Amino acid sequence: MTHPDAALQTDTGHWRQQTLQAGLDLLDQGLTVFDADLKLVAWNRAFLQLLDFPADLAFVGASFESFIRYNAQRGEYGEDDIDAAVALRVDRAREFVSHDIERVRPDGSVLRITGQPLPGHGFVTLYSDVTESRRAEQALRQANAELESRVQARTAELQASNQRLREALEANEQITASLRRSEHQMRLVTDSIPALVAYFRADRSYTYVNRGYQDWFGLDPQQPEAISAREFLGSDVYERIKPNISRALAGEAVTFDYELHTIAGQTLAVRTTLVPDMAADGEVVGCFELTFDVTQEKQSQALVVRAQKMKAMGQLTGGLAHDFNNILTVIIGNLSALADARPQDPLVTEFTGPAIAAARRGAELIRGLMTFARQQPLQAGAVDVTALTQSVTRLVRPALPVTLQVDVELGSDPAWTWVDATQLENALVNLILNARDATRSHGRIVVRTSTHTVDERQAERQRVQPGTYVCLEVIDDGAGMDAATVSRIFEPFFTTKQAGSGTGLGMSMVYGFVRQSGGAIQVESTPGQGTTVSLCLPAIEVPTDVPALDEADCASDRSRRGVALLVEDDPDVRRVVRRSLLDLGFAVIEAAHAQEAQDILVQMPDIKLLLSDIMMPGEMNGVGLARLARLQRPHMQILLMSGCAPSGDELMDLPVLPKPFSTRDLAAALESLSP
Repeated sequence: MTHPDAALQTDTGHWRQQTLQAGLDLLDQGLTVFDADLKLVAWNRAFLQLLDFPADLAFVGASFESFIRYNAQRGEYGEDDIDAAVALRVDRAREFVSHDIERVRPDGSVLRITGQPLPGHGFVTLYSDVTESRRAEQALRQANAELESRVQARTAELQASNQRLREALEANEQITASLRRSEHQMRLVTDSIPALVAYFRADRSYTYVNRGYQDWFGLDPQQPEAISAREFLGSDVYERIKPNISRALAGEAVTFDYELHTIAGQTLAVRTTLVPDMAADGEVVGCFELTFDVTQEKQSQALVVRAQKMKAMGQLTGGLAHDFNNILTVIIGNLSALADARPQDPLVTEFTGPAIAAARRGAELIRGLMTFARQQPLQAGAVDVTALTQSVTRLVRPALPVTLQVDVELGSDPAWTWVDATQLENALVNLILNARDATRSHGRIVVRTSTHTVDERQAERQRVQPGTYVCLEVIDDGAGMDAATVSRIFEPFFTTKQAGSGTGLGMSMVYGFVRQSGGAIQVESTPGQGTTVSLCLPAIEVPTDVPALDEADCASDRSRRGVALLVEDDPDVRRVVRRSLLDLGFAVIEAAHAQEAQDILVQMPDIKLLLSDIMMPGEMNGVGLARLARLQRPHMQILLMSGCAPSGDELMDLPVLPKPFSTRDLAAALESLSP
């Protein structure tokens, strides 16, 4: 015979389970709890509705695999093999890994599925329909209106129901002690959810809070009636969220974001959802509360931006140190030569030139950074962009591979602007060389000039003044860039090239120069479809007292001695030597290692000089490159340079210029080479 107390406990446990199930069924989010063997422990009606499962599929002990197989059989996972699809998802579930995903069902609805492991107990999962939230709110308002319209007709019936409810509540007080014994199971579930879970009555007094309130605010979950939201949140925070609480107590489900402070001194960004608990007469008797910590989500973007800025500062410091080391090497070499000379000798003036040139090269690096910061004084004047474009492209074209097609499309309208001509030349050369690298020397580059009018809306977006602008575009059909790369392209020292192939200052200098000149720069790029870089500068009237740009002035007779291939893995040294070659009348093509140099030698048969470092990374050093080049191009001049040259037996008849050296030293070494 069953003992009366045992029967009472069974009935009480059953009533308690029904009460817990009723509370869970009121949540608009689906919930499931599976134990460590992937057997169903708890669920709610929203779970079955959101995933369109039959009610008889859910029962205590139901296997996780049964739900997955039901989905697979009705085509939720596409045309994949059913057994394979089920096995894959069950194996993933056994890993008990936290997840937060969204899944589009065949009917077009989108579900957000958030899961957290319960250490030693299993897994808890929340399901949210993010597609039909607005429709649900409208349906709720309509339901409330219908309930209100029926209140008068059902007043007598509801009053009787309320009386019966009060009698039932009085009876419930007699079994409170028994209910407390079963509360541990419910609290285990809610305490394991990575969120704050609570219930408060219409008078805003709490009747239940989970362990999260103790962790965040030091509150006692066993005494919810003593908890005050105004006290643990603070008056300022409470006043900000008070309107949302009022809306929830008026019958509207609400979700809102705000910040709060924990007892540990943390400031958390949180998201709270309040779901009204309505009686049969439509009156709100309380609210279910669910609060998540979204601090990491909101901080992630700020942390990425901060990390990028710090990285740029570090690169800036390192870049300056390396650049100045090489520049000082040149300066010291020239000043040493000047000190060794007789101070009264008239020839002493000849030694000042290299020293001044080296100092100017050092200043150019600083000028590049100042250009990005728009603090560099510009030598501006009236410039015909059409003539400048013709001159620059004619200068650069011989230095480009024959496999690269370069087209120039010049507009018919006058294209005059007030700008620093040298800076504009450098910007155009930089863009053309970038386009060459993007196409890997195989493809097409278009250089185009035009004029167009910028209206007020476009001017506001581009941060320029409305008016007429001269536009210079460089278009390539190369590799292209994704949106993340385009967003960082103007950052100092950011580069998409391989290490040692660029300083990362080129585009930032172009950006600073264009902005300082009152213009705008835009980059449009798609991976695999190429890049378009547009420089827009304010147009001016055609001047009557300024001659058109002379091509000879632009070229500065730099290419009179032909094209030189400079091979050096150190970008800072490469920059200094490149300047010396330019001063000596060469057009310069650069390579960072022997393999890149071999490719250039194959593509460009008109190279007159190979100047290569000996010690380089890779399978081939400068000596091997020189011997290979001598076999391929017997008449090409070859000169090696090194700070620690190999033995004479290895070099044999290959000329070597020791580092450091001045422009004068380089000129003398070149003069000694056989033609």
